[in-house]
Amino acid sequence: MKICIFGAGAIGGYIAVKLVQAGTDVSLVARGPHLAAMRENGLTLIEEDGTRTNVPVTASDDPAELGPQDYVIITLKAHSVPPVVEKMQPLIGPDTTIVSGVNGLPWWYFHKLDGPFEGTRLASVDPGDAQWNGFGPDRVLGCVVYPAAEVVEPGVIKHIEGNRFSLGEPSGEKSERAMALSKALSAAGLKAPVRPRIRDEIWVKLWGNLSFNPISALTHATLDVLCTDPGTRAVARGMMLEAQEIAEKLGVKFPIDVERRIDGGAAVGAHRTSMWQDLDAGRPMEIDALVASVQEVGELTGTPTPTIDTVLALIRLRAKMAGLY
Repeated sequence: MKICIFGAGAIGGYIAVKLVQAGTDVSLVARGPHLAAMRENGLTLIEEDGTRTNVPVTASDDPAELGPQDYVIITLKAHSVPPVVEKMQPLIGPDTTIVSGVNGLPWWYFHKLDGPFEGTRLASVDPGDAQWNGFGPDRVLGCVVYPAAEVVEPGVIKHIEGNRFSLGEPSGEKSERAMALSKALSAAGLKAPVRPRIRDEIWVKLWGNLSFNPISALTHATLDVLCTDPGTRAVARGMMLEAQEIAEKLGVKFPIDVERRIDGGAAVGAHRTSMWQDLDAGRPMEIDALVASVQEVGELTGTPTPTIDTVLALIRLRAKMAGLY
């Protein structure tokens, strides 16, 4: 089995070290100082308990050097994927599976979804249908990423918590390709359940990202503060309830209620969300994938989203004022 990880940052690097340790044929696409460090010194993972593991890796900034793969696991920020679809083509053979480990509503969301919206394309996350046409939705295997990790220096990944990567076919079937990847990830010490309802998990994770991320970037409040302050908790609740109404119209079942989801955010503690970190670092934020996509599906389903609309307008302008949108 040949696996290429495209976007070998924190999460991609974490997966790579685990798979290499298990003996899987892994390659990585990266760039800049991180790529240079991996080529010279290998890739180092610092585990939660402080254990350091270093493995040699095959890494390149040119997918043509790596050739066709069985699986391409994409761990880029959502807005970074459409511009590199063409660059990824040398990795894609007749039977290559694209594993979409990207935050937010995925571009393939309506592929094989029973109902009136089957086949609908999301302009907010796939402008110009770059991924729909460049990959093809039949190649896609969904993935919800739960671990937290960070690149502490070029070539060095620190794993903070979590080791679950839920997999799921858009159709809900337990396919051979899903089970084979699950087995490989499990052999590497990762949890990789194959879910018949992957969209349910996508929405539960998105619930928090939709609300906590932009609110924290706007207020510079950590999760423990944001989720317990009465004002910002009410804004987050409003966004989540609007999202829940949209999702339930599409057949999604939520295993927990909004209050428990917000309490779960508070329990994370003094955490700075990724959107806030990106803003501080001068990097583009995942506004469209995490917020605008929900607004787009709200319009599609005829669901009013006044709280989402307000927060989206604010975070978009904040990003524009910082030159990041």
